[in-house]
Amino acid sequence: MTSNQKDSLDAVVVGAGFAGLYMLYRLREAGFTTRVYEAGESVGGVWYWNRYPGARCDIESIYYNYTFSKELYQEWTWTSKYPEQPEILRYLNFVADKFHLRQDIQFNTRITAAHYESESNRWKIYMNDDETVYAKYFITGIGCLSATNIPHFKGLDSFEGEWYHTGRWPHEKVDFKGKKVGIIGTGSSGVQAIPVIAKEAEHLTVFQRTPQYTVPARNHLYDPEYIKRSKENFEMIRKQMRESTSGNGFISRDRSALDDSQEQRYQVYENAWNEGGYAFTSTYKDLFVNEEANKTAAEFIRTKIKEIVCDPKVAEKLLPNYYYGTKRPILDTNYYETFNRKNVTLIDVKNAPIEKLTPKGLRTADAEYELDILVFATGYDGMTGPLFNIDIRGKNGVKLKEKWEDGSKVRTYLGLSTAGFPNFFTITGPESPSVLVNMPAAIEQHVEWIADCISYLQENNVETIEATIEAEQKWSNHCREVAEMTLYVKTDSWYTGANIVGKPRSFLIYLGGFDVYRKICDEVASNGYNGFHLSSLKIQH
Repeated sequence: MTSNQKDSLDAVVVGAGFAGLYMLYRLREAGFTTRVYEAGESVGGVWYWNRYPGARCDIESIYYNYTFSKELYQEWTWTSKYPEQPEILRYLNFVADKFHLRQDIQFNTRITAAHYESESNRWKIYMNDDETVYAKYFITGIGCLSATNIPHFKGLDSFEGEWYHTGRWPHEKVDFKGKKVGIIGTGSSGVQAIPVIAKEAEHLTVFQRTPQYTVPARNHLYDPEYIKRSKENFEMIRKQMRESTSGNGFISRDRSALDDSQEQRYQVYENAWNEGGYAFTSTYKDLFVNEEANKTAAEFIRTKIKEIVCDPKVAEKLLPNYYYGTKRPILDTNYYETFNRKNVTLIDVKNAPIEKLTPKGLRTADAEYELDILVFATGYDGMTGPLFNIDIRGKNGVKLKEKWEDGSKVRTYLGLSTAGFPNFFTITGPESPSVLVNMPAAIEQHVEWIADCISYLQENNVETIEATIEAEQKWSNHCREVAEMTLYVKTDSWYTGANIVGKPRSFLIYLGGFDVYRKICDEVASNGYNGFHLSSLKIQH
């Protein structure tokens, strides 16, 4: 550290969610001075902010946790298969307290900018309170879904009622009793919130642009014996998570949907539907790569919708007509059943678009709806949005946003690094498996790779590490080639940025499998970090 940088750290980490907490733990254990900066008042990341009604995880809880510590796994006990937001937040607070992490986290602090200074090989990091700090390594643990998307509806300022975004929900309970409530959006947060709000509100109007495929979660309280077996099988579960395609315990059938007769296939889907959760996505190996196979799954769910929803006209509005699973696969609790309630109205805003908000409610091309409360379940500016919210500048003052041309030409190496930005790491960054695998498993793999890398640099007197242009170009091309082999790229979704007006379309998730990706990353490290340029420490005489 240079003498004029008295407040200089080895590493600054952004965000105190799953990623930031573990990154802090690993670097601190390795002896590096590390500080985490968190915009919220406490730990939790996405689970700190997302407190909307019905918010819960859609990965089974015995897999949705850290596995770096057997002791931690034994000490914590989940109550149900798919834990609700308060329980996940309690878990992350438990982790922070167990490993005494809070002492190195600065809360209520938003990092606004991070500029690389070539003369000192340090990052100068700016906070919203005008504080600055220097660090050798700048690491983002801000997640893929932390930049909320509030559409710019005309007249929002004139609306006299209350309005909320699911991703920035108040800490106190919102009272819907006796209220006329509107909700815009039927993605994952909307599908979770709608049944809960409908039970309380006088009337709920759902403004839907695109219907969703969603299957029942079938959540239930855990049997103590199941918990006991899970804890006894910790090593096996950990291995399963780390070596599986998806980072969790599900293993897809090694069979095409087209290998079975219509009757056999129906029974397979019916069994998965009754089991609930992601059993449905694991029914056949080719649901996301073969159009004909995908159609069989899509048609099964459409048939279920028509069976569940009593009013044929409402059911028709709820029928999706794109490839199943190419938008985020959603799990629900009584979602379709909710549209049988007399106090719920479904409005198709693709046919009658929202024109404006008025003082008393919302107006579409067809009608005006009186509302006391409006909920935006409009999702996030995914993948690049959180990074673009920080003014990140690499060598020669080049802005990350400019290098990636506002998202039209995102290029990374392994989703971990990008050329021109030395000593900068992105946990679950663009072009890594990220949101299409179990996030805690993906986070652990990235954190461990980064921590091992930084230790290697120190042991070998390496001053900077930076992805080469050739390596990131090759990796980006590989990511695109793999994605093009699937049906994901054939559907507009937040995966492709289609939910953000004016955002360039691209698919920034590595689809080659978590197990394959881990091996690639391990090989890069074992070969002396090939694909990176390592600059040795200058020895001063």
